Amino acid sequence: MFAAERRQLILEMVRANGAVSLRELARVVQTSEVTVRRDVRALEAEGLLDRRHGGAVLPGGFTRESGFPQKSHLATAEKTAIADLAAGLVEEGEAIVVGAGTTTQELARRLARVPGLTVVTNSLLVAQALAHANRVEVVMTGGTLRGSNYALVGSGAEQSLQGLRVSRAFLSGSGLTAERGLSTSNMLSASVDRALVQAAAEVVVLADHTKLGTDTMFQTVPTDLITRLVTDEPPAHDDRAATELQALADQGVQIAVAGSSASGGTGGDPLPAGRQPRRDVPLPGPRRGQVVPGSGPQLRSATVMGDQPPAERARVADLRRR
Repeated sequence: MFAAERRQLILEMVRANGAVSLRELARVVQTSEVTVRRDVRALEAEGLLDRRHGGAVLPGGFTRESGFPQKSHLATAEKTAIADLAAGLVEEGEAIVVGAGTTTQELARRLARVPGLTVVTNSLLVAQALAHANRVEVVMTGGTLRGSNYALVGSGAEQSLQGLRVSRAFLSGSGLTAERGLSTSNMLSASVDRALVQAAAEVVVLADHTKLGTDTMFQTVPTDLITRLVTDEPPAHDDRAATELQALADQGVQIAVAGSSASGGTGGDPLPAGRQPRRDVPLPGPRRGQVVPGSGPQLRSATVMGDQPPAERARVADLRRR
């Protein structure tokens, strides 16, 4: 395929979907990510699209929301790995809420095997995935059906969540930044997601690496309310995604990376050569962050000497003098 043909196809994919990862573009045009990155850079120079962390979006800063048919074919391997890892967080007999989205739909398919589970959701796709699970109770919100993502939204959905209390909320979205947290492109969806968050003791965000650093119009979960992020391993060259992970960890978000041996997850892409798996290290308070040893920006431990006992501080100071 000639460069002009590749770039036209890339442009058509971005226009159709709103946001597309470099991996997906490379797969469709049957070339390397290096070549696709060069094409995206050229199209950005012409003002036809904007580059984002590991992908490309429509020009204008904020991405629009894609419909379900488009999103269901994007980053499928990453979503599968994330869902595998997130399912391991759910225990037998637990009560949880699961929001709308293609990644949460993948999670629901795995939750069908958890006995005694109660799942509250506003997503028809999540409910459908659990419909034939004999030992899982599904509770649906009320509301008005939003056809683009098969979710129930509006005042009916929000009112049905009042007074509800569960252990965890599993949510996805259109973008995630350390500055604003999780966001989405639709006001009605954002409002219901906020109601889901209020019903949960902990909030788990499911977001593949292409959403890191992407900001959309309506905030759903501020960073300080996110307990854990389950994501996939960013490409080795994507230093900006690693920087965003660092910023999230610095704010106390626990980070679990699908495919990392330390995360305990299964599936996902293997770690690139020369990079080490991430491991959890203590952060202030009850949360835990994550460290990326090896190349690229480091996820630093937020523990400081002022938090240590006096004897321990003296021992560390003595070791430093040596």
